[in-house]
Amino acid sequence: MKKISILGSTGSIGTQTLEVIENNGDIQVTALAAGSNIALLEKQIRKVRPRLACVWDEEKAAELKANVADLDVKVVSGMDGLIQAATEESAEIVVTAVVGMIGIRPTIAAMEAGKDIALANKETLVTAGHLIMPLAKEKNVRILPVDSEHSAIFQCIQGVRGSGQIHKILLTASGGPFRGLTREQMKDIRPEDALKHPNWTMGRKITIDSSTMVNKGLEIMEAHWLFDVSMDQVQVVVQPKSIIHSMVEFEDGAVMAQLGTPDMKLPIQYALYYPERRYLPGERLDFWKIGQITMEEPDFDNFPALSLACEAGTTGGSLPTVFNAANEYAVSRFLDRKISYLAITDMIEAAMRRHKVIENPSLEQILETEAETCDFLKNQYRADS
Repeated sequence: MKKISILGSTGSIGTQTLEVIENNGDIQVTALAAGSNIALLEKQIRKVRPRLACVWDEEKAAELKANVADLDVKVVSGMDGLIQAATEESAEIVVTAVVGMIGIRPTIAAMEAGKDIALANKETLVTAGHLIMPLAKEKNVRILPVDSEHSAIFQCIQGVRGSGQIHKILLTASGGPFRGLTREQMKDIRPEDALKHPNWTMGRKITIDSSTMVNKGLEIMEAHWLFDVSMDQVQVVVQPKSIIHSMVEFEDGAVMAQLGTPDMKLPIQYALYYPERRYLPGERLDFWKIGQITMEEPDFDNFPALSLACEAGTTGGSLPTVFNAANEYAVSRFLDRKISYLAITDMIEAAMRRHKVIENPSLEQILETEAETCDFLKNQYRADS
């Protein structure tokens, strides 16, 4: 029986991972980690009976410990606890589904402990790809993508020997809820508007990122590292119905695509059981009903996050960290109704323009850059308010 640890078990990916495990019945969950939703985490603990559970918030962890005192489970907290969950001795695969740069340290710790990574935390590669990919090779561990787009690319290149045969990655995007709108038309958008994605059900932060196209920018940088291609080899294609999850064009001109319904359980299950394919219950594509699949060019003018992401990824070094950290900070402020919707990308650009790039940052320098970026925006916000 395969044994796994899930970081971010109460989030969208985490809960769907547990659904996939329940449907298959032959995976044992040895560790769970969550932020502060101890009510749901307790239900998960009682159902799958892990050896270890982590809650980021120390007070919530103490509360959970009291609630599950009748069970044989160790409850830990904070970054140390998250790393314990990532390195739980018996786990073979770690599903990294925590949101944000908080996922970098536990991912590295898991790899150093010889665990394969089912990667749903794109910030890890965006900010530290130059550290993560060599480490994976050194430790002989697999990084299996869970993002629907990167899973699609991964599925397309199975059987191809070496990434050198890839001519171009065609990374698809739905365009989000505001596709076709101008920046003028988007100036009064509220959080509840941006949280209505037309196709996917996701967590709050990634849903906002999808609406601004920041998420697609992060995925360009992630694809660059995962598949060992240049930034210029990743082309974004808007496919509004989210039927084509991504495509790969090979050197001979052949294009392979992975199609399916917008359901994250497929990439989750593929990562957990790779290279095996298993039956997955759910809706199937009906091409008679679909009729046609349309494609569009992305709108770089009204969604400038795409251009900023390409700039950050091409420049490299510490600039992708600035892009990511500024976005994380800005999105949290937008969800708290402290800034306008358009201010998200404005703040990303402002942070990028004032940053002096570190060419090959260490993990400590990456985390310092994150903190400095947030401090800059906090001060800038106070100055502008």
